[in-house]
Amino acid sequence: MDLIRRSPGRDLRVDFFRGLALWWIFTDHIPGDVLSSFSLRNFAMCDATEVFVLLAGYGAGLSYGLGFIRNGYVSTAADVMKRAWTLYVAHIFLFVLFTAQVSYSATALNRLNYLAETRLDVLGDDPYRSILEALLLRFQPSLLNILPLYVVLMTFFAATLWLLRWPRVLFGLSFAIYMVVRLTDLNLGAWTGDNWFFDPFAWQFLFIIGVLLACAPMRAPSRLRLFDSVAGAAALLGVVVVLVIEPHPHLMDWVSQSRVFRYLVIEDKTGLYPFRLVSILALTWLCVRLIRFDQPWLRSRWAAPLVLVGQNSLPVFCSGIVFGFIARLGLEYNDGALMQVGINLFGAVGMVGMGTLAAWYRVKGRGKPSRPAPSPAPAAPLLPVDAQPDTG
Repeated sequence: MDLIRRSPGRDLRVDFFRGLALWWIFTDHIPGDVLSSFSLRNFAMCDATEVFVLLAGYGAGLSYGLGFIRNGYVSTAADVMKRAWTLYVAHIFLFVLFTAQVSYSATALNRLNYLAETRLDVLGDDPYRSILEALLLRFQPSLLNILPLYVVLMTFFAATLWLLRWPRVLFGLSFAIYMVVRLTDLNLGAWTGDNWFFDPFAWQFLFIIGVLLACAPMRAPSRLRLFDSVAGAAALLGVVVVLVIEPHPHLMDWVSQSRVFRYLVIEDKTGLYPFRLVSILALTWLCVRLIRFDQPWLRSRWAAPLVLVGQNSLPVFCSGIVFGFIARLGLEYNDGALMQVGINLFGAVGMVGMGTLAAWYRVKGRGKPSRPAPSPAPAAPLLPVDAQPDTG
């Protein structure tokens, strides 16, 4: 039984990079994991979150864009809200599981710092209010702030779905909201007195860009080499900032005080500051240009685990958060080379196993996996419209 969806129009590049982003999220959340030194954040001014949100928007565009044309706004918006509800339920389940895991570990190992680091210490002060605020998404422990963002983004997509008839209007509205954030720091409030770690008013712009690249793909620009050069320069600039400027305090101080260059080093992940946005779009363009849609290695056995993980991202993401905390406990017990190998192998096997289980449940009883319609996994972003593959 082939558990990987391989319909002729399916672009496995997207599944592969979504799986890679999930792996980076796993390693980045483990203090001391040597493999976290090889994640995206170490050579670009963006990280796995940008990859995840962009591809989430692209997947939503492909999954529901055709449905909007065929079934109209009400039916399609209901489907989008159903997906948002699924994400919400998954977040609440993960919240309960993660809270139990961290609380038990903190008491059993006498490591109360776990509660403070994950912002779960407020549970002891006001447990009943904490549960209510968690249900309202106003209480978000550390590591549990991506799914609430995803829920709000899908809700925003449902509300603006009808604007897919006028892609430029949707883009303009989304950009205007993003600019309001840049000028006013607009954000949703959190119960603990802070704002949301991922400002949905800012991150909706990257999500909508993904939606529009799926539903209204751009035509191939007349000067491809110019776009290649600009994207390459932006990517290279990100490498310089991360590897050259940030590690050296004197360079960092000089750049920070500059009226022009200080915008390159602003640490504002919450509000998705512009250079993070430029960085992820430049890398996306380069990936599409350098990796062909029909690359044989995407269908190879060594790429299959990441493709499988990418095609079952929700259960894999949730399990990855739980596996990551277990891996942290292992490294705190012993951070030697053998443990490093063990915890990363544990995470890889666990995430692939969860992806395999989710895929098996999807196809069991059907004999051969049916061709998805519409396919929830997107073709690669930024493809010219005349080269856009059939998405099934």
